[in-house]
Amino acid sequence: MEEVRNVKAPRSEADRAKAGAKAGVKDTRNTGPGRLLIAVYAVFAISATARAGYQILTKFSEAPLAYLLSAFAALVYVVATVSLAKPGRTWFKISLAAVLVELVGVLVVGALSVFDSVAFPHETVWSLFGRGYAFIPLLLPVLGLVWLYRRRPNQQ
Repeated sequence: MEEVRNVKAPRSEADRAKAGAKAGVKDTRNTGPGRLLIAVYAVFAISATARAGYQILTKFSEAPLAYLLSAFAALVYVVATVSLAKPGRTWFKISLAAVLVELVGVLVVGALSVFDSVAFPHETVWSLFGRGYAFIPLLLPVLGLVWLYRRRPNQQ
């Protein structure tokens, strides 16, 4: 005799979160060392936004590419900060995308600023692999990816 299961699959993010809470599974991405990671991202979001805003408002004609890249970096840091702080699979995917974009940005802009310094007459957050910020922009996405890997939803 076969039993028929009458179990509904969770449909929305909120339903999945409730199902996870019932099963005793917690999203721990924004706890413990994750809070420190979020705090560092928040500091970079604020500082990169302020720097890019100042550069665009006062000296945009001197190095438009560099200043637009600074603004893009600021946006990436804001998205990473918010998404790391939010629970759920959707926010995990957004975090992963933001941190990957950050890593690619640091590597590409860092390499371009070394090999084609004429294109970057002024530094961005990601120039020279984040040298102006003690290479934290290079280290931060690596730490972020490690943290996200350890806190991925499938593991919990």
